[in-house]
Amino acid sequence: MTKLVSIRGAITAHNSKDGIRQAAVRLLGRLYFKNGITDDNVVNITFTVTEDLTAFSPARAVREAGHNVPLMSCAEPSIDGSVKGCIRVMVTANSDNDAKPVYLNGARALRTDLTSVYAIALDGPSGAGKSTVAKAVASKLKITYLDTGALYRALGLKCLTDGVNTADGKAVEKCLTDANVTIEYKDGVQCVILDGADVSGKIRTPEVSMAASAVSAVPYVRQKLLGIQRDIASSSSVILDGRDIGTVVLPCAEFKFFLTASAKIRAKRRYDELTAKGQKVSYDDVYKDVVTRDKNDSTRAVAPLKRAYDAIEINSDNLTAEQVAAVITDCVTEDLA
Repeated sequence: MTKLVSIRGAITAHNSKDGIRQAAVRLLGRLYFKNGITDDNVVNITFTVTEDLTAFSPARAVREAGHNVPLMSCAEPSIDGSVKGCIRVMVTANSDNDAKPVYLNGARALRTDLTSVYAIALDGPSGAGKSTVAKAVASKLKITYLDTGALYRALGLKCLTDGVNTADGKAVEKCLTDANVTIEYKDGVQCVILDGADVSGKIRTPEVSMAASAVSAVPYVRQKLLGIQRDIASSSSVILDGRDIGTVVLPCAEFKFFLTASAKIRAKRRYDELTAKGQKVSYDDVYKDVVTRDKNDSTRAVAPLKRAYDAIEINSDNLTAEQVAAVITDCVTEDLA
C-alpha cells in the first residue's frame, strides 16, 4: 500500500565542487536504489551541509544530474562534536516500502545502530557460484559466512535417507519435525551437523540438490530454518547466500546482490565441480538438473527465487569468482569507509 515516507541519509565529502557533486549524486542514487523509488515518487528533497562545505550546492549537483524534483539546500549551524564535511538529505516520497536510511562513508558515525553489525545478502540461481563468492567475500571482510543452502541440503538429505517423497509437503513436515540441523565451525571450516552427525561431505550431489529445492518449497521447512539464519545475522556481521535472502530471510540487509549466469555456464561449473570430486556424472544430466531447478525455484509458491528490488545484479558469465568477490567487497568497503 502506497504511503508517504521520509527517508534520511548522509555522506561525507571533500570541500570541492567535484567532491560535493559526486557525493551528493551518489548519496541520492544509493537512497533511491535502496528504497525502490524514482523521481516520480518524490514529493521533495532537502539537503543540509556542514559549515565547512562551501564549494558547491548539493541541490544544484543533483539538478544538473537530471533530477527534476522540488529541491532545497541549506547550511547547518555549527555544533560541537558533529561530523565534519557532511551532507545530509531527507527525501519525502510516496512508496510501497518502509523507509531505509542510507549513511555512507564517515557519515555512518551518525547512526551507531548501522555501524557495528551488517549483513550481506547474496541471492541467485543454482550454480551461479554464490557459495564460492560468499566464502571469498567473508574472508576478505573478515566476517562470518553462513551457507544457507547447506541447511536446506541437509534437510533434503534427511528426507532422501528416510525414503520420503519430497513432493509431499505433509510427509516432509512429519519427517523433519524432530530433525536438528545446525552450523558449526571446526578449525575454521564450516560444518553442517544433522542430528548430531557431520554431513558436510554428503550434501553436494545432484540428488540432494534436487531434494533441497523440493523441501525448500515447503512452508514448514522455511519457517524452521528462518529463525536459525536470523539469529546468526543479528549477532555478528555475516554474508548469507541463497534464493530468498534479500527478499524474505533478511529483507533489511544493508547490502544485497543478485548473482546470475547463463544456464550453460552454470551447468559447466557444476559439472566440473562434481567430476573434480570423483563423481561420475554427465554434462547433459547436470544441465537438465540446472534448468529443472531454475524452474522449480522461480515458480514455487513460497519465497520464489527473484532479485530484490534493491539488490545489485552481477552477471558472472565472463567473471571469475575472485572478480565477483572483488566487486562485492569494493561496494561494501566503499559504503563503510
